Amino acid sequence: MKLIILDRDGVINYDSDKYVKNTEEWEPIPESLEAIANITQLGYKIVVCTNQSGIGRGLFTLEELNDIHEKMHKMVEQSGGEITAVFFCPHKTEDHCNCRKPMPGMIFDICDRFNVENIANVMLVGDSDRDLEAIHAAGGVPVLVKTGNGKKTLSKGKVPPGTLVFENLLEVSEYLMAKDNE
Repeated sequence: MKLIILDRDGVINYDSDKYVKNTEEWEPIPESLEAIANITQLGYKIVVCTNQSGIGRGLFTLEELNDIHEKMHKMVEQSGGEITAVFFCPHKTEDHCNCRKPMPGMIFDICDRFNVENIANVMLVGDSDRDLEAIHAAGGVPVLVKTGNGKKTLSKGKVPPGTLVFENLLEVSEYLMAKDNE
């Protein structure tokens, strides 16, 4: 089975320093839905892996998060794609949990759920240090997109070894399509 993990904010949709708290604030980045459709058509299971400390901070409820994800699922499906599952961490940094990226807990949970035998083949597409650090710690492939915080992350020069870098999620999907045709 082919599995790819996507961060949400800054990769699929626009991010906000004030958190994406409701469906009105959730807006897809141009071409991200098309990219998900491309990846779906290649036979990948797509799993979203996202830190959502706004829940722990009381900025939005679990119901509001579910509404956001329902909107995301509908828009992805209307574009011809499919997100198989969404994993999220509701904790704040100071909770010191194992699921909040940069810790690899969510990635291990995803791999367990989908019976991934070799995590070295699993990519996580993210826009921040914590995304790249989490997949690197788990033994997978870090992929940085320059959307969201990606350009800032790249300018720090601290990406893990072997990190693949792309302009956006559409470019990631085109890379995967080319690789699939080899």
